[in-house]
Amino acid sequence: MSKKILVWFRNDLRLHDNEMLVEAIAKSDSILPVYILDRRSFGETKYGTLKTGNIRAQFILESVLGLRNALKQIGGNLLIAEGKPEDIIPQLVQEYEITEVYHHREVAREETHISTLVENALWKLRINLKHFIGHTLYNKEDLPFPIKDIPDAFNQFKKKIERDSIIKPCFAAPDRINVAEVIDWGTLSSLEDLNLLPQQKDQRADFEFTGGEAEGLAHLQKVILAMQQAATTKNLILVSKLSAWLAMGSLSPRKVYWEIKKMESVPNTKAMFNHILLGLLWRDYFRFMFKKYGNTFFSPDGFGSQGLVDVTNEQENFNKWRNAQTGFAVVDAVMTELNQTGFISNIARQTAALYLINNLEVSWVLGAAYFEEKLIDYNPASNWGNWANVAGVGNDQKSKSVFDLDKNIKNLDPKGNYAITWAS
Repeated sequence: MSKKILVWFRNDLRLHDNEMLVEAIAKSDSILPVYILDRRSFGETKYGTLKTGNIRAQFILESVLGLRNALKQIGGNLLIAEGKPEDIIPQLVQEYEITEVYHHREVAREETHISTLVENALWKLRINLKHFIGHTLYNKEDLPFPIKDIPDAFNQFKKKIERDSIIKPCFAAPDRINVAEVIDWGTLSSLEDLNLLPQQKDQRADFEFTGGEAEGLAHLQKVILAMQQAATTKNLILVSKLSAWLAMGSLSPRKVYWEIKKMESVPNTKAMFNHILLGLLWRDYFRFMFKKYGNTFFSPDGFGSQGLVDVTNEQENFNKWRNAQTGFAVVDAVMTELNQTGFISNIARQTAALYLINNLEVSWVLGAAYFEEKLIDYNPASNWGNWANVAGVGNDQKSKSVFDLDKNIKNLDPKGNYAITWAS
């Protein structure tokens, strides 16, 4: 009997640097690449927000179709199904006589729960679910400490990891693929099918995101080109905006690192290199913190206590904040940009969070849930980890005092132009 491996794609929608895919091809006669659209990811949360808003939903759909096109170009395809993975994957295993299922490990509560349900269902069929690691710059097994001993302070984590760990080279993208014989590869739902409306482009936005590996790789090259130009002009005011493709796994963090590292010897690019590397390290840090502490980051009290919450006016204040109607110009500008584009800078995120928590006295989890709905680059660990830190309930309790709203506003909008541009 020929060996067939089902490759379950989730937030890893790429061919390059994909160990799971490379190993599946090497160890099988044919593979069955599968993506499952799970409606639970588009439902409502207990906070009255959506799990996935229209902007990110559009980006996800584009990313899935991008993966299908990439697979077609090397002689394959992507089976697209809709439903619960724990129901669909066992059905596919039986229908296509699959011998093993491969997928990438996740770290947050809902994603790991679904993996467990799939694993349990497959166990009944005596089929193994093999886990791969492919979301971080540094592999867990290459860290200089076990997960339980990872330093809680980011600076200590960064110092030790940069000194004692290596970043592995990327896996090459396959150039040929044998897939199982499938009569109907399935169609992908539209935004409208998900009860969402397309976002109208806002003319004030200086950037437009399109999902998919090809788009992510092309944007990475634009960032490198901008670095080369910055090296000659010494203008380093550039936000890389790679995070959305990283969140969907359309770009591998290692690919970003090694491509940017090629620029290391070019004069005046070090600041930009360090800026991007720092972002990649923060992604790793929060992911490993979720691995270390489980789901404490989703609890309102986290590792401490937020302090005052104005329970009486909380919902009203939260609504003003999310609708950009607080009357505080810079915060309203941030929320307008977020609502219109799905992307705001890191300092804008901190500014909006600080104002919601300290000025409006709203529980930080409402803000984190709203960002989950709106951000095009949402990933659970970075979003909830960052919000917990700003609220002073993060795992590194010493970081409580580092956030300053006034200082943030001066950095975000020194001349008031941002508030004017994004006035709602």
